[in-house]
Amino acid sequence: MTEILPHQAPSPEESGPPGEDRRHMIRRRALTLITIVLLIGVPAGYLAISAGQSRDSGRDKEAKYAATGMTRGWPSKLQRRIYEVPVPVPADKIAYYETNNWKTSRLYVQFETTAAGLDVFLAGLDLDRDALQKDKVTISDRAQRVTGWKFRESSTWWGVVNEQSDPAPTQDIVVDLDNPDYPMVYLVSHTVP
Repeated sequence: MTEILPHQAPSPEESGPPGEDRRHMIRRRALTLITIVLLIGVPAGYLAISAGQSRDSGRDKEAKYAATGMTRGWPSKLQRRIYEVPVPVPADKIAYYETNNWKTSRLYVQFETTAAGLDVFLAGLDLDRDALQKDKVTISDRAQRVTGWKFRESSTWWGVVNEQSDPAPTQDIVVDLDNPDYPMVYLVSHTVP
């Protein structure tokens, strides 16, 4: 075997086959390209897909719950605390519905109570009956469409908007006092997430 000096090129007999260096270079570049795709492309693709799914999920949930409408029963304690909805005892004909999106979260609640129960409910919001305004429907047409509520003209409606500073929710309240002994309360509490 011939000794190769540092400045001397190897003889053709000592190097590998002519295409071996080229194949080695192509293989190395392919591995580099695959590594780059795996390290950059896959996470970027995952983030794009995840963002799209998150956006669609909010729309899907709102559509799903809008299709089912109000749910009979009490809102959870957590919902009542977050949206500051002090449903009084006794209460009957209770139903609720919650929507959430990136701009606003809303809890729609309806219940029938006694005259004393209405006073307790209003006191829980730092209000009293003097805050209610006759013939004032404070719940928007949009909220009425979402819940199916229809505030007909033949009833005696009293309404108030309980505006609070962020992050506390604002409540739009309408009370049907056709039967003053058993008023029906409709409320939309909304907050910015």
